[in-house]
Amino acid sequence: MKITDKTVVQFHYVLKNEAGEEIESSQGSEPLAYLHGANNTLAGLEKALTDKEAGDKFSVTLQPEEAYGDRQEDLIQRVPVKHLQGLPSKNAKWKVGMIGVVHTEQGQRQVTVLKAGKFMVTVDINPPLAGKVITFDIDVVDVRAATDEEIEHGHAHGAGGHHH
Repeated sequence: MKITDKTVVQFHYVLKNEAGEEIESSQGSEPLAYLHGANNTLAGLEKALTDKEAGDKFSVTLQPEEAYGDRQEDLIQRVPVKHLQGLPSKNAKWKVGMIGVVHTEQGQRQVTVLKAGKFMVTVDINPPLAGKVITFDIDVVDVRAATDEEIEHGHAHGAGGHHH
């Protein structure tokens, strides 16, 4: 069946940056599942997946506006060190370029450290891929009709239809 609104799609992906270097990949783990037409994935990716079928393999390159948006210079914030999470170990120190997690009203956000002081850290709360052109190599694993429950909840319920 073709990917249309109200279908649940499972796919593997390899995400690459403009230089063609791999940033992340789902190979070796569960494929990603999402409900098509519910804004559960990047706009450009959803557009590219429309009308594809299980077994299709393709690549799509997304401009920032179809992916993670443009970088916004005003998304630079100073946060207390204790509010920044994600250090690899207790004794590790924040360094420029490290990615941490802060909790905001909108939930967890990944942030990039720009300056690290003893008590305050300056972070960039743009998504790490904001302003970047990215390419997905997609391998469509499965397409099925969404259940009424999934449509009502607005998201896929895992490969076997159960919660993990």
